[in-house]
Amino acid sequence: MLDNELSILALYGLLVALSILLQTTGALGQLGMDYLLSSRDEQRPTTGITGRIGRAVNNSAIAMALFAPAILILAARDGFSPATLHAAQVFLLARVIYLPAYAFGITGLRTLAWLAGFAATITLYFLGL
Repeated sequence: MLDNELSILALYGLLVALSILLQTTGALGQLGMDYLLSSRDEQRPTTGITGRIGRAVNNSAIAMALFAPAILILAARDGFSPATLHAAQVFLLARVIYLPAYAFGITGLRTLAWLAGFAATITLYFLGL
């Protein structure tokens, strides 16, 4: 499953979906079903792990917005190579580490994982030129 860049993109999409599910489950416990079903005109923040997962979800969406085009550009140009596969694998591993590091407040590890994922994404863009 980690043998091609498009599969890695799909796995990352599943990781983001799992993150959203975790955040929503936590929000349900903190805010209640009535609030979650409402139009949410009144903002109610979540706290603790649920709040951190929510912030990680937002960051993950931004990461997806950067990672997906790089992979799709490479696919359109038939530009996959061992280097692009390695960069995509580093990205996914970094993001897998990032989520629990953020959720459990492991600041240094979270930052290193973010940097590794971001560097891998930028590498993919350079390899796609």
